[in-house]
Amino acid sequence: MMTSSNRFYHTLDHLIEISLQEDIGTGDITTENLIDPDIKGRGVLIARESLVIAGIDVAKRVFEILDSDVETESRFNDGDSVVAQEVVLSVEGSLQTLLMGERTSLNFLQRLSGIATYVRSYLKELADKDVCLVDTRKTTPGWRVLEKYAVRIGGANNHRMGLFDGVLIKDNHIAVCGGVKKAVDRIRNRISHLMKIEVEVSNLSQVNEALDAGADVIMLDNMDIPQIKAAVKIINGKAKVEVSGGVTKENLVMLANAGVDIISSGALTHSAGCVDISMRIEAVNS
Repeated sequence: MMTSSNRFYHTLDHLIEISLQEDIGTGDITTENLIDPDIKGRGVLIARESLVIAGIDVAKRVFEILDSDVETESRFNDGDSVVAQEVVLSVEGSLQTLLMGERTSLNFLQRLSGIATYVRSYLKELADKDVCLVDTRKTTPGWRVLEKYAVRIGGANNHRMGLFDGVLIKDNHIAVCGGVKKAVDRIRNRISHLMKIEVEVSNLSQVNEALDAGADVIMLDNMDIPQIKAAVKIINGKAKVEVSGGVTKENLVMLANAGVDIISSGALTHSAGCVDISMRIEAVNS
């Protein structure tokens, strides 16, 4: 679900193992010296605010990696809305395991749910608009697959996953190649005819260049509303129009009303905070 065959990606288990090693290191000094290993426990993860849940399977997997005998249960699925004080996940097993996995599990669940919740708030602004909201590559290093998964759970879409799965000719590419047309012509001769070409432009002159060069998608970077409307009129359906840069929740409707097809925002990941979820643990035998 959240893993990839691409060699640059960590698998979900590897990400969790790195996180557990970071937290536990050579051992949990407190837990191992206070709690006997045969004591069983039960933990419940509780939402402390209204949120969109994301990462339930990740949170479960943290405990399963620590101890395959743990049992987990949730009545929620990723993407569900949860109100404050609801139990989003329960875990039963070794009390040591629950205590050792608590923070790592919460870190994943709070972060991913924070993104999903933040994305959902953006989409509420676009409820009746025919426009696609997408993320960017502005993600936490190593967490991209997870964070982009959370974006989808929130209801938005992913832009390219990385540099390997989509052509996006940006300002520095254009400068090095000597212009929009030269850059488009050069890459078109080197990639599959099945792959689309997107070009980032910053003014109306470049819009015309990208259109003449046959770009499939034209990204309007940091343009104001009058420029965006003018660009949409020039393009006139001959290419998809994406707008990026300076996107906020407050100007989403204005951007959508300008006639663009796609709104991309790095804020969906880099500005999303963690939601408040806590874990209450108790021993079930002694």
